[in-house]
Amino acid sequence: MRLHGPNTTELETVELATPGTGEQQPPHRTGRWWRGLTGSLAAGLLVLALFVLVVQIVSSLNDSEGPGVVAVLGHLAGAALAVVAQLVVDRRRGRVAGVAGLCVLAIAGGVLWLFWWA
Repeated sequence: MRLHGPNTTELETVELATPGTGEQQPPHRTGRWWRGLTGSLAAGLLVLALFVLVVQIVSSLNDSEGPGVVAVLGHLAGAALAVVAQLVVDRRRGRVAGVAGLCVLAIAGGVLWLFWWA
């Protein structure tokens, strides 16, 4: 059996790239660290928001005082904004990803400051 003979054609290899970016390069080590940090914060805010929601529901069922509707809605809004910003961090590069990552940090800090520390 001949693999490369006069009657065989070798196909050209084409590498796929993200549209509009040209060549795709692997993320720099700092970029992976940054995405990991902001992703952890966004996921943590989501878990915290769900926890506060469950505590409010359980408190309402037991006729006791819970965190309150404002706190629950604030946590849910903060988590939603952080997850959307993290999607931008994961899908973009450069300044856009950096600014979106700073937004995740600001949202996390804001939620913690407003509902836990102040």
